[in-house]
Amino acid sequence: MKAATVNEIKQELSHLSKEKLVALCQRLARFKKENKELLTFLLFEADDMEAYIKSVKQEIDGQFDAINTGSVYFVKKSLRKILRIANKYIRYSGSSTVETELLLYFCSLIKSMDASIKANTVIVNIYQNQLKKIKAAIAGLHEDLQYEYLKELEML
Repeated sequence: MKAATVNEIKQELSHLSKEKLVALCQRLARFKKENKELLTFLLFEADDMEAYIKSVKQEIDGQFDAINTGSVYFVKKSLRKILRIANKYIRYSGSSTVETELLLYFCSLIKSMDASIKANTVIVNIYQNQLKKIKAAIAGLHEDLQYEYLKELEML
């Protein structure tokens, strides 16, 4: 089965009744956890981005607290997992501001880690790649926000 284009789906959805749309959303939410999470974000959290950012930061904190620092291998694996989670939440919001905030927070937590762990090449590369993503996200923001976030980026 070939998937329809986004434009075709949009046109078809515009012709459906409210009841059918609700039923489709409910059915979509049943199939994949990410679909349910995205619908939760759109329905309940999209209106208050500050609270959303705060809750994601708390989740990232919890993940950083759970890192097994006994081996650099486990640290690298955990950092990639945390980054995957952060990128998922960034994708849900679709906002450069959220992306900048969360990645700056992630990088600040990496920077506060033990020096012996930060010396690893893979961890340094993860950190450097996130700095590049932050710079790209900042470029798409308003000038006033750019100035504030660039100051934060300089401290990293």
